Amino acid sequence: MSNVLDQRTTILVVEDEESFIDALAVGLQREGFRVEVARDGAEALELFELVQPDLILLDVMLPRVSGIDVCRQIRTTSQVPIIMVTAKASEIDTVVGLEVGADDYVSKPYRLRELVARMRAALRRASAEGRVATLPADDADVLEIGDVRLDADRHEVTIRGAQVALPLKEFELLDVLLSHAGRVLTRDTLISRVWGADYVGDTKTLDVHIKRLRAKVEADPSRPSRIVTIRGLGYKYELPKDPVRSQ
Repeated sequence: MSNVLDQRTTILVVEDEESFIDALAVGLQREGFRVEVARDGAEALELFELVQPDLILLDVMLPRVSGIDVCRQIRTTSQVPIIMVTAKASEIDTVVGLEVGADDYVSKPYRLRELVARMRAALRRASAEGRVATLPADDADVLEIGDVRLDADRHEVTIRGAQVALPLKEFELLDVLLSHAGRVLTRDTLISRVWGADYVGDTKTLDVHIKRLRAKVEADPSRPSRIVTIRGLGYKYELPKDPVRSQ
């Protein structure tokens, strides 16, 4: 186990597939994280209490205790950021994961750079809410999907090479959508993340902000291809069809 005096951001990786563990641990350590590994759900719960991680990367399919049950149990005592990982890409799985308290959802196989971007986004939100104390410094506040780049630290958004000024709520909404790019976010989830869990105003506020964002992000706002509506569920920020990303 790592030195308890190490002040780097601690990630608890909960994964039972050995083929993923070594490469993932090495990759995350190179990104500046301290990594602890649990290989089943019961060990994850024990290690969580022992190391008090800043973020949990949690596989859904685990021996002994499922990832869903691990997430549900941790949420009874902690708001630590949790990103769930699965071999399934079902939108229903995504909704279930978010309903039990996960901050994000990633499907295998995934690119390390995309995973790290999602981890840093979750850590940034948790840090702003006082849930974690430390963040890795390199690019921790920058999200970039295709030609849209959001720098949370500088409160800057660049779209197709041009800087675009966004009001606060539009900025926060875009931040959440980019952080979960490729994942369906329910209307309730978006409202809770941007306006707060106790928001009691008109839910059409979300639709108005989505329309305004589309006017700035979409090449053709009348035929949105980035911020798309998932009928009966909510919205999703589409990943580029053929994304070019470094490993």
